[in-house]
Amino acid sequence: MFLNQTTYAVGSQPWSVAVVDVNSDNKPDIVVANSQPSTISVLLNAGNGTYNAQTIYATGSQPWSVAVVDVNSDSKSDIVVANRNSYNAGVLLSAGSGTFSAQTTYAVGNQPLSVAVVDVNSNNKPDIVTANYGDSTVSVLLNAGSGTFSAQTTYAVGSEPVSVAVVDVNSDNKPDIIVANAGSNTVGVLLNTGSGTFSAQTTYATGAVPYSVAVVDVNSDNRSDIVVANRDSNTVGVLVNAGSGTFSNQTTYAVGSQPWSVAVVDVNSDNKPDIVVANEGSNTVGVLLNTGNGTFNAQITYAVGTSPYSVVVVDVNSDNKPDIVVANYNDGTVSVLLHC
Repeated sequence: MFLNQTTYAVGSQPWSVAVVDVNSDNKPDIVVANSQPSTISVLLNAGNGTYNAQTIYATGSQPWSVAVVDVNSDSKSDIVVANRNSYNAGVLLSAGSGTFSAQTTYAVGNQPLSVAVVDVNSNNKPDIVTANYGDSTVSVLLNAGSGTFSAQTTYAVGSEPVSVAVVDVNSDNKPDIIVANAGSNTVGVLLNTGSGTFSAQTTYATGAVPYSVAVVDVNSDNRSDIVVANRDSNTVGVLVNAGSGTFSNQTTYAVGSQPWSVAVVDVNSDNKPDIVVANEGSNTVGVLLNTGNGTFNAQITYAVGTSPYSVVVVDVNSDNKPDIVVANYNDGTVSVLLHC
């Protein structure tokens, strides 16, 4: 289903990857957070799913997560990064043609490991949400306009949150916060109570050390379900939405060793979202095809670089088939696996 990887050099210890068009040429580009040199790499799409050499931008200390969203309403994609050891979120506004200004930083909680950028208060301006590993909170920073952000509001979650997604799970047209609590072996769901405020979390059991969460309707009932990568169980868990933002017990599927990141996208054009997981300990990505009703086949694996930490699935070569992009932590590379 996928060709052998093509690799591209980025910075040292790339932890997170996003794939979004940043230079308005309708071709998705690669943006990588490099944790050790504290930089962002931007690789522009050269066409046919190939990429130019990286351009590097400075961040705060140890960037661990990156999102690419237009935050100042100028129709150009900006970069938002969670800087783990600086305890802040950095915003790099697009300067045009796929270039970026120096970051502006905003204080968040202790050791932010994950960032999502979504409009949570229905004012058509995307807001910042971070999962803060060191103090077991999530931070919400509302967009104040022109790509600036208000001071954080924090909410308690489980122990050692490492991944956050912001998606409407109870069908009220307000996005909710879902967080993977690695230290608690739970996912927490914080429902949006309006105006970008959130209720206390409700928790659901996962496997051991949930390290990544994705929220997608996997069983075609028009309700968003939770998929989590359980790092120390070597499984992915699927928690089906039971209605009103509540979830059933997880069903687990075996994957490779130490799954660190999960994406849920239809990869075989059957209108059913499939699971793609980065198996850090196996140096593979696993693809689990959706068999219907939110159940999945055994994984098919593809070799990538050493210690894949982050995976996204996007059509990078304009053939209307989704491709896989992986950040390989110990190689200082990203892998691109084109759909065949």
